[in-house]
Amino acid sequence: MEIRKDIEAQQVALQDKTDYRNFPMVPRVIFGRGCFDQLGDILMSKRRHADAPFIFLVDAVFEGSSLIDRIPLLFIDQIIFVPADEEPKTSQVDILVQKIVHDFAEMPSGIVGIGGGTLLDMAKAVSLMLTNKGSASTYQGWDLVQKPAIYHVGIPTLSGTGAEVSRTTVLSGPQRKLGINSDFTTFDQVVLDPDLTKGVPKEQWFYTGMDCYIHCIESLNGTYLNAFSQSYGEKALELCKEVYLGNLDAAESRDKLMMASWHGGMSIAYSQVGVAHAMSYGLSYLLGIRHGIGNCLVFQHLEEYYPQGVSLFNKMREKHGITLPTGICESLTDSDFDTMISVSLAMEPLWENALGQQWRKKISSDKLEALYRKI
Repeated sequence: MEIRKDIEAQQVALQDKTDYRNFPMVPRVIFGRGCFDQLGDILMSKRRHADAPFIFLVDAVFEGSSLIDRIPLLFIDQIIFVPADEEPKTSQVDILVQKIVHDFAEMPSGIVGIGGGTLLDMAKAVSLMLTNKGSASTYQGWDLVQKPAIYHVGIPTLSGTGAEVSRTTVLSGPQRKLGINSDFTTFDQVVLDPDLTKGVPKEQWFYTGMDCYIHCIESLNGTYLNAFSQSYGEKALELCKEVYLGNLDAAESRDKLMMASWHGGMSIAYSQVGVAHAMSYGLSYLLGIRHGIGNCLVFQHLEEYYPQGVSLFNKMREKHGITLPTGICESLTDSDFDTMISVSLAMEPLWENALGQQWRKKISSDKLEALYRKI
């Protein structure tokens, strides 16, 4: 009887505890200049047999480059070049999955994504949809995926998105732009080789790095902030300042920006992003504007929400001579603005993090339209 009472007391105590999320993290990561050349050894232990290939999804910008010769192809492995000119779409994911299922009798040993955030998100999504039925669009949301993905590896060639470490894969679907947020999305292995970011065009380097910077500002100023998120966010912000306001040599800058991206991605694992990301989803969905530059286009007008962050952003932009495009929204129709606003307001966790639980009373369609019209 006493034992039963003790068990019942423990059960009551457990019910009274806060229900903390038990988020996954990348279980294996390798970092260092030139570490890409260890990929063959890393994958070998994951090969099931000769008829179960590795599929390498590679940014089409690398087609014909020396990087392709370094990819450790064996047996019937296949490289698929994927254009990254636009944000990834659920329809692209569905087509890739159908191709892989059609081309191979066996389930692949794994999917390897090589590129920027678009390619990393595509690799995560394809690995999920090879084991979950239906279109990728039906899994846009939070915790809708039912079965684990096949083994998947992320290898960033740009630094800033945090896609290499996050539990989401952001996709534009037929009705919305929204991530597949799942415990099964996180990569099984990440290869962080700063040398792979050599030669990135200056503007792309800036826009992608600012994605990380804006992650930090939104996380550190959000209502979801906690010690876990703060510790990663503060380190990522410190690294961003060193890279974009300091005087580092090129190699050290690549090293630190890659780690800023990692820490920035980790900072939102127990937190969220905010106004800039919510609004950039609308721009991307309607106009196909890339995520990094979309964030910058919005963030420059958000002094009301992030005054210090915007001030520092402007200093970084001026230091590197970056001129943001203008007139993006000047020819849009009322219907176009309604579409962007609808997509943006659907990002409820982002708005709650930015403005609190009563966020609907603090933002309106008129306010969003006025901000969009400045872009």
